[in-house]
Amino acid sequence: MATRKKLIMILAGLAGLAVVVGLVVQYNKDSRAAVQKTSAAVPVSAAQIVAKTMPVRLMAIGNVEPFTTVAVKARVDGQLISVKFKEGDEVRQGSVMFEIDPRPFDASLKQAQANLLRDRALYERANEQEKRYKDLLAKNFISPDAYEQVRTNTATAAATVSGDEAAIDSAKLSIEYCTIRSPVTGYAGRIQIQQGNLVKANDTNPLVTVNQVVPIYASFSVPEQNVSDVRKYQADGVLKVQAAFTNSAHAPINGKLSFIDNTADMTTGTIKLKAEFPNSDKALWPGQFVNVVLTLYEQKDAVVAPSASIQSGPNGQYVYVVKADGTVELRIIKIARAEGNDTVVASGLTAGEQVVIAGQLRLAPGTRVNVGKAAEAS
Repeated sequence: MATRKKLIMILAGLAGLAVVVGLVVQYNKDSRAAVQKTSAAVPVSAAQIVAKTMPVRLMAIGNVEPFTTVAVKARVDGQLISVKFKEGDEVRQGSVMFEIDPRPFDASLKQAQANLLRDRALYERANEQEKRYKDLLAKNFISPDAYEQVRTNTATAAATVSGDEAAIDSAKLSIEYCTIRSPVTGYAGRIQIQQGNLVKANDTNPLVTVNQVVPIYASFSVPEQNVSDVRKYQADGVLKVQAAFTNSAHAPINGKLSFIDNTADMTTGTIKLKAEFPNSDKALWPGQFVNVVLTLYEQKDAVVAPSASIQSGPNGQYVYVVKADGTVELRIIKIARAEGNDTVVASGLTAGEQVVIAGQLRLAPGTRVNVGKAAEAS
């Protein structure tokens, strides 16, 4: 009986050993399969690091402003009898915009001309009288006081004639002011006073506002710490500025920096700048918002990597560099700035190296890659 129990225990032990051996064998098979699977090349896309000239630029949101804004006002009182343009029209410099009733000023002119004729006749008579009295004084027929009285009358008559001539000039000027012309070439806004109304000289509200849009300005602000660089490179020459609309097919518009404010805004820590654009096609319009790019200088031989290759990790930004043996290396880098699809690298990469731009999620240091099949991998 005891022998039988011992035999059963031995058989049970052998069965357990067989199970353990089977598990070990299966584990080894799975491990080899996992190793084989891990060692398979990961399909990725890669691009080469290049050295090229890259612009150093400042970017901001700008607001378009008219080159000149003129509030057109009347310079004489009167009734507005004619409006020679429509709201929103383009008006040329010197073109007639409004006409005020000139008849009261015509009457004033005629009165001033009549006064001049009268006073000029009086002056001529006084002048002749002064000549006679001067001869009499030379012969001692009259006293010096009598001659001085006549000479004073002549001078008074001459002054009266000069006053009349000034009154005529003033009347003519008032008649000229009855025709209001555009001071600049631009676009007229809303007409504030309609035809038939009485207008007042230098009234608070203008008759209309004219904006000159060719050329035109775009104002924008940059951080105050960048102003020293802006002034430095502006001293070397004209700084180029580009203005573009968000989500617009219109090509960027080229201009130049024309103004740097003399005071920083203490509430925002920025300084206002202004760029001038030719705007010959009138693409820019007052009040619009544009994306402004100010180019300071061109950096030669900058190390440039595709922005798609840059990854962020706990130790900063990094890229996967494809080595000669087909594996990848994780490389910590420092970025100087980003320019759209390109990123200027300050350190960590050299021109000619390859970096992964797609497929990074499946990579680790030392992973073997198959360059050029990232689309299949995704």
